[in-house]
Amino acid sequence: MLGESSHVSSGTLKNSFERRSFLIGGLQTAVGVLLAARIGWIALVQNEKYTTASESNRVNLTLIPPRRGAILDRRGAQLASNRVEFRIDIIPERLVDKDRTVATLGSLLGFDPVQIQDLQDKLDKAHGYQPIEVISGLESKDFDKVLVRLPEMTGVVAHQGFTRWYPTGPSVAHLVGYVGPATAKEYEKERNPLLVTPGFKIGKDGLEKYYEGLLRGQPGAQRVEVTASGKFVRDLERRDDVPGKSIRLTIDGPLQDYASRRIGLESAAVVVIDCLTGEIVALTSMPAFDPNGFAGGIGRLQWKMLNEDDHIPLLNKAVRGLYPPGSTMKPMATLALQLHGVDPDERVGCPGGYRLGSRYFRCDAVHGSVDMRQAIEHSCNTYFWSMAHRVGYDAIAPVAKMLGLGQEFDLPGTNQRYGTIPDAAWKMRRYKQEWSAADSLNASIGQGYVSVSPLQLAVMTARIASGKNLTPSLLFGKKLPPGPDLPFTPEMLQVTHDGMFDVVNGSGTGTGSRIDIGGIKMAGKTGTAQVKALVTRGHFGDWKGRDHALFVCYAPADAPRYAMSVVVEHGTFGARAAAPIAKDVMTFLFDPATALERLHQLESSWGGTPAERMASKYRSFVSQYGTSAPKVGDDEAVKNAIKKADEAQAPIETPSNAPATTRAEEPAEVANAAPPSPAQTPSSVPSQAPQP
Repeated sequence: MLGESSHVSSGTLKNSFERRSFLIGGLQTAVGVLLAARIGWIALVQNEKYTTASESNRVNLTLIPPRRGAILDRRGAQLASNRVEFRIDIIPERLVDKDRTVATLGSLLGFDPVQIQDLQDKLDKAHGYQPIEVISGLESKDFDKVLVRLPEMTGVVAHQGFTRWYPTGPSVAHLVGYVGPATAKEYEKERNPLLVTPGFKIGKDGLEKYYEGLLRGQPGAQRVEVTASGKFVRDLERRDDVPGKSIRLTIDGPLQDYASRRIGLESAAVVVIDCLTGEIVALTSMPAFDPNGFAGGIGRLQWKMLNEDDHIPLLNKAVRGLYPPGSTMKPMATLALQLHGVDPDERVGCPGGYRLGSRYFRCDAVHGSVDMRQAIEHSCNTYFWSMAHRVGYDAIAPVAKMLGLGQEFDLPGTNQRYGTIPDAAWKMRRYKQEWSAADSLNASIGQGYVSVSPLQLAVMTARIASGKNLTPSLLFGKKLPPGPDLPFTPEMLQVTHDGMFDVVNGSGTGTGSRIDIGGIKMAGKTGTAQVKALVTRGHFGDWKGRDHALFVCYAPADAPRYAMSVVVEHGTFGARAAAPIAKDVMTFLFDPATALERLHQLESSWGGTPAERMASKYRSFVSQYGTSAPKVGDDEAVKNAIKKADEAQAPIETPSNAPATTRAEEPAEVANAAPPSPAQTPSSVPSQAPQP
């Protein structure tokens, strides 16, 4: 029975086999249909997607950074250009062993500990595919050393391309600006893959930043065939980059470089304007940074060197520096006085000062009886105090503004500061106080609340020299139209011109800086601006406690072509510090060989050119601090440092209840003498002077 129940017939086996075969066959058919459908979907619907993916495995597409447009001077010479170079970059996202890679690169390139530390800092601040410059300007033999070792340094990229180059370095730093790699914030804002392409730089400051859209150009591209392991097979296609457009400035390149170098060890600004056109031919502020060193990112010691320098190399003093103009305002004041009916031949007695009620304002000397021309020549404060008291400073302030003081001009990439030309309405808005007679006396000689920039002083001088309402310009070929006609007659202007001529060529305060180049002579006005209270100011004590030195001038005196302003921070006296710089810069315009010979003599005693002195100072910092300097911040750190410098540099404002204490030029013995009796006050002043 057991054997019978366990018996399976051949029919049963056959049926079971057929059922299994049918099931398996059905499954195979279903799988086949699914595979066919998938193949059809991929081949027909997703053909483009997988063709592209296949192509990307076979073809490598690389963006070629465009060459930036050049920045040219008025003659077409390059102030900012591009040069071919070998460079090494790192793509942080691709790094496998950061420390080992940095150590290998440092060994191959001969980096010292400071350079290795700077590279580590750059990598710490990097984001994703943002390229980090290791080094640029490599020689071919050093470049080849890295190429040989590239396979073992994943994330390291070697290039032969173009980089930004500033032939005169620090001389154009504040004018042109600099370039650098895009930050993560800049990439997030633009989302342009070009910004994370190794070797690509964008404008960070000055004209480089202002004209970024014009200078950038269009990237090129290169397609090459590679193996699965990335080995190069052959070039497939190349599209050249489209260089950016060039811009041409009114700047005279050699003059810009000369003025920058002639400033020497001082902290100063020089601005030169063409009196025929209003074109700015030099706009320089020193000391400065080297824009060539900023292109790849600044290191710890470079930042420490710049940020701790009390001469503030990060501040463009020509357009952002604000200073009391001192006696350089006096030529402007004579035009204002003439407009309000003051006879230029009227004489005022100067006994060494001016009494206003119970206060006594000391002049720098006993000038005796002076008229308007002599008041400019000898920089007699008493004359201007007397006249300002008579006509009121509200009659002078509008003329100061008319001639460019306290104004902002339409100049690209300059980020100017206005300064202050005060008047009664301004003081009421600012301090809720009435304007006083003492305020008028202070302001009439360029002290008190008055503050201006070197650019404004140069514009003022150009307008006085030419008699035209010139508008300063920076772009060559785009001369800006002059403003409304100035209200001065030729006779009024001649009085002021005569006084400025005698300052330099007569017995005035600037005779030590006179020139005579084939009959070409210079007219000008010195100035010394107070920065601290009388008891601590002058040429004694710490550098920051000394007075600012100023000089404005134009030449030729009989047919003005160039006007200039020079401001030397804490230079003590205009005649001693600012005027000699102006003399040499003006000499360069008419006799370059003589001026250059003089410059070379000076630089030999200063320790070389600005770039050479910066290199020497950097070596000293390396020796002194090594790798102990603190880390550098991002671009915001630079902005904050400049803001801090702006605040620290703001001019002093003399309170309305403080008597004016000024020394227009060289100190005289009378400065410490007892005030004269009321009977000695100038004849043009009422015996009962009103209280301030």
